[in-house]
Amino acid sequence: MLTLSAIEAARARVAGQVRRTPCTPSVVLSELTGSDVYLKFENLQITGSFKERGACNKLELLAVSERRAGVITASAGNHAQAVAYHAARLGIRSTVVMPEATPLIKVTSARRYGATVHLHGTNYDEAAALAATLASEHGYTYVHPFDDLDVMAGQGTIAFELLEQVPDLQAIVVPVGGGGLLAGIACAAKEREPSLRVYGVESQTFPGMQQALRRDRVSVIPGGKTIADGIAVRRVGKHTVDVVRRYTDDIALVDEEEIAHAILLLLEREKTVVEGAGAVGLAAVLGGYLPVKGQRVVIVLSGGNIDVNLMSRIIERGLVKTGRVVRLFLTLPDVTGALAGVTQLLAELRANIVEINHDRAFSGAELGQTSIELVLETHGFTHITQIRGALAERGYPIRDL
Repeated sequence: MLTLSAIEAARARVAGQVRRTPCTPSVVLSELTGSDVYLKFENLQITGSFKERGACNKLELLAVSERRAGVITASAGNHAQAVAYHAARLGIRSTVVMPEATPLIKVTSARRYGATVHLHGTNYDEAAALAATLASEHGYTYVHPFDDLDVMAGQGTIAFELLEQVPDLQAIVVPVGGGGLLAGIACAAKEREPSLRVYGVESQTFPGMQQALRRDRVSVIPGGKTIADGIAVRRVGKHTVDVVRRYTDDIALVDEEEIAHAILLLLEREKTVVEGAGAVGLAAVLGGYLPVKGQRVVIVLSGGNIDVNLMSRIIERGLVKTGRVVRLFLTLPDVTGALAGVTQLLAELRANIVEINHDRAFSGAELGQTSIELVLETHGFTHITQIRGALAERGYPIRDL
């Protein structure tokens, strides 16, 4: 079982090798949630996630012979980068295996830190199987991303910082994949302050920890597609489950839209980039899935290694959902000046045209008419209603598709 003394020793071991990340109050999120919200910015670690703590602690503990042999790990990306970075710092050869769909930023970063990278399989479990085979064939030391007491102890060092940074702390909300982060934080926090509440949050697509606790056994879950790739784990750890069961108060689940909304909110209102796995804690608090209303709560932003293409899609969808971008379809007479009349009206209404397309052949419009698709930047749903009303009054019928 993980112990407080092991986490205390880990803190001394990683001091100066990983960042003591800031933990600051959020006025905006406190107003939105009805809680006194603090954010722990683990996305500001050198490799972009909390994984550095566990990887650093584990590698520092390796024997000379293990360092000579080299290390290997399997990871959805963040742990791989952390192992690669700290292995290079210690002069240890590292090999990492990642699923084929791992975001490019995580793959290129691991290579930049000096690791030999293998892309294999459609998920973490398939990557882990290859890593185990390579470890056996080459004599590498396997550094498990979560189900390892030394790794868990390293992750638990976050809790000590939280207790020092946030006075009168009442609750901590932690993302859950394999469970190493939650186990470490929960053990340290509860052993120091038994009255503290510690909650985990998983993606609905990968509810492995919740199911393991309810069924009293660890099993492989089906999984699926999720933007929270950092916690897309089909089998949680046997060691992590034991610690989580002992120290954690509850596990909440959030869906993909809630995760995307939390990512966008953190980007726009807190000016910080957080990946899907790092945003699930905020998604759970925003959704009211945890009993933290009115309490002083820390939300751990566990990582910020998000693919820029995914971030772009999240921003675009978020703008649509909040009424700041709208698409309208109009049918106009196919005569000189008709389009100019529409654009002049939109200018008067302070709507910015992002995109405009004519369609005479495929829209089904009658001969002598043309179909116009407009993508507009707007100020919200009230503004959209005003635009639609003004267009209708001027005789520009809007078609809803």
